[in-house]
Amino acid sequence: MEALGEGSRTKANLVGAIMAVKRLSGKTYGQIAAETGLTNVYAAQLLRRQAQLKPGSAPALKAALPQLTDEMLEEMMRPPMRSYDPNLIQEPSVYRLNEAVMHFGESIKEIINEEFGDGIMSAIDFFCSVDKVKGVDGKDRVVVTFDGKYLPYSEQLSEHMVSRPRQ
Repeated sequence: MEALGEGSRTKANLVGAIMAVKRLSGKTYGQIAAETGLTNVYAAQLLRRQAQLKPGSAPALKAALPQLTDEMLEEMMRPPMRSYDPNLIQEPSVYRLNEAVMHFGESIKEIINEEFGDGIMSAIDFFCSVDKVKGVDGKDRVVVTFDGKYLPYSEQLSEHMVSRPRQ
């Protein structure tokens, strides 16, 4: 395999190779997550180069997907170019998730403000998982959990701005 940088073509090649390893393994993201101790969504993010593989998790990922090469693992341990294809919104599952957040977003924001104060949920200090449960009617239901650290907005007092010279 050629040396892999983070250019879009090279990233696509790397992701394609990693996804081929996953397909050949026959494992689901849930199985990979169980074997590595990661969430299923984070396992998917790693394989799609949307998250950085940490050295402590590399041996578990290699054990779960033994066909990952050392070069693939090395590339996965570099900070990724987090991005998305703008056409992804056209995929029905992604569109519905976006629609749900847009529809419920204002209410969620108001509840965050009521419960925590003026702030937001981090998407950096953040965990996400997708689970399958049976509803009260016995039908399958999708549970998407967003678990983000609360980040309060700060009052911007000039005296707290360390980049400004004191007078």
